[in-house]
Amino acid sequence: MTSATTLSVIVPVYNEQTLVQDSLSRLRVLKDSPLLSSIRVIVVDDGSRDQTPTVLQQFQQSLDGEDWGEKFVWKFVRHPKNYGKGSALRTGLTLADSDLTVCQDADLEYHPQDLLGMVPYFLKGNVDAVFGSRFHRSVPRPRGLSPHRMVNGFLTALSNLVSQLNLSDMETCYKMVRTDFLKSIPLESTDFRIEPELTIKLAKRGARLLEVPIGYSGRTYQEGKKIGWRDGLKALLAIFKFALSDRIDRRAGL
Repeated sequence: MTSATTLSVIVPVYNEQTLVQDSLSRLRVLKDSPLLSSIRVIVVDDGSRDQTPTVLQQFQQSLDGEDWGEKFVWKFVRHPKNYGKGSALRTGLTLADSDLTVCQDADLEYHPQDLLGMVPYFLKGNVDAVFGSRFHRSVPRPRGLSPHRMVNGFLTALSNLVSQLNLSDMETCYKMVRTDFLKSIPLESTDFRIEPELTIKLAKRGARLLEVPIGYSGRTYQEGKKIGWRDGLKALLAIFKFALSDRIDRRAGL
């Protein structure tokens, strides 16, 4: 068992001018962890059309004057137009050079504190991927089901049927994967379909995968939530597509 590892955090950003600075600042919680010897943060502005580019530039300039410690390395990239979350993740992955890689949304729905609870499973050396579940059995749930939760549950169940996994939250943003394993998977989705694609391809590759509970502060569509019913339909079709796909290993040409 190793005592520490390295982590790349890919942050796709699209039109998050009011939240992205606070979201990036939250990553400071990783600084003092003895489990992480270095943290590479890759911020991918996916063609934002509001003031997000200006906010990111100001944040980047502020890094020199703030104490982030020696562990953090920052990289900022901008797409010329909006391609989608999947494209932003794939761009970020080309720049990831750490032992582990995870995605961090640019809003405040997920807290990086939970990443610290996922890292130890890799240090034990017996997993390839750890998913952070918002709906894990051990997490207290509010009474009633929102439409978003119902759709997520349906998509997760269908994904489980295809992948033969037993997940409670296939659509989670927090999918931490060994970087070399992740880079060997030929990802092709440009939008939110990246979630079922990655899950199914990990399963087809025989990845040793665990699911752990995380916290979640979901926002409403009025507050800026972007995923909608069309994305749910696309995810449904993606599950069927990748259930039939044999493109699972870049090294083997598949």
